[in-house]
Amino acid sequence: MGEFKVHRVRFFNYVPPGIRCVAYNNQSNRLAVSRTDGTVEIYNLSANYFQEKFFPGHESRATEALCWAQGQRLFSAGLNGEILEYDLQALNIKYAMDAFGGPIWSMIASPSGSQLLIGCEDGSVKLFQITPDKIQFERNFDRQKSRILSLSWHPSGTHIAAGSIDYISVFDVKSGSAIRKMIVDRQYMSVSKRKCIVWGVAFLSDGTVISVDSAGKVQFWDSATGTLIKSHLIANADVQSIAVADQEDSFVVGTAEGTVFHFQLVSVTSNSTEKQWVRTKPFQHHTHDVRSVAHSPTALISGGTDTHLVIRPLMEKVEVKNYDAALRKITFPHRRLISCSKKKQLLLFQFAHHLELWRLGSTVATGKNGDTLPLSKNADHLLHLKTKGPENIICSSVSPCGSWIAYSTACRFFLYRLNYEHDNISLKRVSKMPAFLHSALQILFSEDSTKLFVASNQGCLHVIQLLEGSFKHLHTFQPQSGTVEAMCLLAVSPDGNWLAASGTSAGVHVYNVKHLKLHCTVPAYNFPVTALAIAPNTNYLVIAHSDQQVFEYSIPDKQYTEWSRNVQKQGLHHLWLQRDTPITHISFHPKRPMHILLHDAYMFCIIDKSLPLPNDKTVLYNPLPPKNESDVFRRRTAHAFKISKIYKPLLFLDLLDERTLVAVERPLDDIIAQLPPPIKKKKFGT
Repeated sequence: MGEFKVHRVRFFNYVPPGIRCVAYNNQSNRLAVSRTDGTVEIYNLSANYFQEKFFPGHESRATEALCWAQGQRLFSAGLNGEILEYDLQALNIKYAMDAFGGPIWSMIASPSGSQLLIGCEDGSVKLFQITPDKIQFERNFDRQKSRILSLSWHPSGTHIAAGSIDYISVFDVKSGSAIRKMIVDRQYMSVSKRKCIVWGVAFLSDGTVISVDSAGKVQFWDSATGTLIKSHLIANADVQSIAVADQEDSFVVGTAEGTVFHFQLVSVTSNSTEKQWVRTKPFQHHTHDVRSVAHSPTALISGGTDTHLVIRPLMEKVEVKNYDAALRKITFPHRRLISCSKKKQLLLFQFAHHLELWRLGSTVATGKNGDTLPLSKNADHLLHLKTKGPENIICSSVSPCGSWIAYSTACRFFLYRLNYEHDNISLKRVSKMPAFLHSALQILFSEDSTKLFVASNQGCLHVIQLLEGSFKHLHTFQPQSGTVEAMCLLAVSPDGNWLAASGTSAGVHVYNVKHLKLHCTVPAYNFPVTALAIAPNTNYLVIAHSDQQVFEYSIPDKQYTEWSRNVQKQGLHHLWLQRDTPITHISFHPKRPMHILLHDAYMFCIIDKSLPLPNDKTVLYNPLPPKNESDVFRRRTAHAFKISKIYKPLLFLDLLDERTLVAVERPLDDIIAQLPPPIKKKKFGT
């Protein structure tokens, strides 16, 4: 593996925004997640739960509701009173429409997917028709006395249930009138005068309405008579969310105490056809409020204030022990928030509304392998660059020479020239950036810092020549075959001649930068690309996919390399394939052409192509053998994969030079320490 001096960086003070809503799409097996800063992420559950798309947040968009309609159409609504529809191809917002009912607290699509229902602050329930291009207001239902906090549609589409403060209303969809009102019981609450908030409702086929409320109860109602059938007190705090399985044989609820409860419909006795709802399993995978839950055919999904997206498999529904059988906690985005200037030893950290530029520390001390060396010079915080406007930063990059910083929001593109004079740094903004650079999804500088490559959300790739304090637009590569597929990943060869780009599907295109034309397209693969890089000298393109496969493609020869063919023939180690976090970065050793460096959130690995691949009988995570072992033993146990799990969670790792690594870690304890305190629970003996 070789010995490296490692900069262990822990001053990236990144805290992911909390999760507000999750919405599962059964048709495409995708999960939409909205966060407290308005960011919306889409996870492909069929592609090893990879975060394949994201929409940047906005200061004024606090999302309160999220839903899928008509298969692949995604809508959100929030406290600014607007309904948004997202363009899943171009990765931007199609339009925003004011609902004219004040802040929107709830939204749900009809069972047919052709209508949208919203619940507003002013007590109104509004029905919208979904047209091919937009949504159109149809009518208001009877206005209620207080805000509508939750909605559920009867599977037949004839009735809806609406949860409010202290009561649940049942509406007839055809007439729009309220035909039933059910007063929520508050007898379990310590203060009887306190209002009871109905946070979630679910309307079942048999007419039962299930409600969850701020009194800590799950209640079952008969919608025909308006009577309470059964009540479960499950928490001493709010029960905030509910989701029912498609078969209506189980549902899941989330509480403000961080617990997720699973209810199942089981037979009363072994021979009986009569069934009843039974609370079967509690899960404590969260430290804070569970704000939203979803129920897929094979898993319970939950998210909340502690920023974790937790996917808990239902083991009785999982047939094969593979990816689907693993409990997952997704905390960090599956995209890079850090870029590095190797020549100046700088790191650029991306936050929602600002960038930080740091110079790494240095040491003159020496030591043995594993020693922690004292710093002779501490890391310097050189720059704090705040954005203007309410939009979040989408992407950012610092040039390898450290003289340029570029970043993009949904509406603007910024380019800055940096000048260093001893310990002082001056910043000059390049003005009049062209409008076509806006909404860039990825920014990349060439190795010599003379060119800037910008991937737009319209599928175009722009090549910009960087001059002293200004720029020149050289060329735009248009999207292939008329598609408007957004490009999310870029890689440029060290000599600057080749540019590889990958979109939201599995395709990778390679462009000749010198002749400004498309060179080739890598054969399509079923799983999305998570990372790609081009090796120096050989111009081999290394591609990592979400199913943990690694391919090596020769750009000059337009075919897979011999090593890559051997990998596919033999297959990768089963423990490698069972990893549940995607590879997010690939790099190469400047003096060792046979080495590929790659990492995910919990390990970094050096693949030595000169050594044999490990088979399933070999130990994959092979610790280094003792120094006194014979060379025969070393040769027998050596294989291509050298894996280290010292640094975690690992947000970034790269070579600064042939002997030095930089690793940026973000310990979960540091994130939890910055969150608001959870609800205090009394424990036995305290």
